[in-house]
Amino acid sequence: MTDTPNRRTVRIAMNGVTGRMGYRQHLVRSILALREQGGLPLADGTVIWPEPILVGRREHALKALADQHGLDASNISTDLDSVLADDSVDIYFDAQITLAREEALKKAIAAGKHIYTEKPTATGLDGALALARQARDAGIKHGVVQDKLFLPGLLKLKRLIDGGFFGEILSVRGEFGYWVFEGDWQPAQRPSWNYRSEDGGGIVVDMFPHWEYVLHELFGRVETVQALTATHIPRRWDENGQAYEATADDSAYGIFQLAGGAVAQINSSWSVRVNRDELVEFQVDGTHGSAVAGLRNCRVQHRSATPKPVWNPDLPATETFREQWQEVPDNAEFDNGFKAQWELFLRHVVLDEPYSWDLLAGARGVQLAELGLKSSAEGRRLDVPELSL
Repeated sequence: MTDTPNRRTVRIAMNGVTGRMGYRQHLVRSILALREQGGLPLADGTVIWPEPILVGRREHALKALADQHGLDASNISTDLDSVLADDSVDIYFDAQITLAREEALKKAIAAGKHIYTEKPTATGLDGALALARQARDAGIKHGVVQDKLFLPGLLKLKRLIDGGFFGEILSVRGEFGYWVFEGDWQPAQRPSWNYRSEDGGGIVVDMFPHWEYVLHELFGRVETVQALTATHIPRRWDENGQAYEATADDSAYGIFQLAGGAVAQINSSWSVRVNRDELVEFQVDGTHGSAVAGLRNCRVQHRSATPKPVWNPDLPATETFREQWQEVPDNAEFDNGFKAQWELFLRHVVLDEPYSWDLLAGARGVQLAELGLKSSAEGRRLDVPELSL
């Protein structure tokens, strides 16, 4: 890190920022947003100043990004090895496709860089644990993106949990997904590799790591998993308009038993049309109250205000059930979730503040995805062993 009296510059090699997530959420809405606000202020009056080095395979695309955002043209590279050999680089960040990530992270750890990475961290549990052990042995700091925890809706839900609103939590029901166009008559909203298992695609690999940390952090460790996967749309069209056979799952239906006794059921699908308020929603039911949390909003119904529905299929419903819920107020300003976690990781690197979302936490997500796929293939419920290094 380069220091001046009022600024501590942290140089970050950002690999994969020409992709949708790496560009929009990590480069623009996190690192560049921090620079636009003047850096990340510390209690002693100094600021952390993130300096991105854009790394990728396509030099012209990297140059275009640098020009667009006023970044120094010298801070782009298509040679990852030379970037990692640069002692002035403090952090390596990875937002590449999954198949390329594990090897790049190994190199970065071997080069002594602190690690911040998208998930899944590896293509299998053995690889994910090996990365965590390598990072531990190297004595570097490491973090894994777990952005859903920083969504306004889930932050409100966490506030309710911490305040004892639910009493005993009984169950969690999650619905995630939307219709991803097949690519023939309208372009798909997701890259074609997502639908090829040989390229690391599949909704279980993509979303089960998210569900692991959401459940783990808010409700309890996942102890068992039972999943059923499907490839509902077997034929799609890629970015060049060429038809291909989808070999990866595009939908997954999971039941998770949690430590403490609660049961979670989460449906994930890229072949479902949305009939809910947000693209992801979690309903939490407890003995004292219930809540429905999405990306931004959270609604509650306390037991004292719970109506008394009576099942009668011969008469139309006279109650407007949605109107019987109360909106949870913001009571705070919520920043972009990716940016909020970047700030915590930068403080962890510079100030050695505590940070729990590390490569071991990332390995838990890989483990759940691996066991979810195995559960579906074998048609049975599987235990989820607790991990350690």
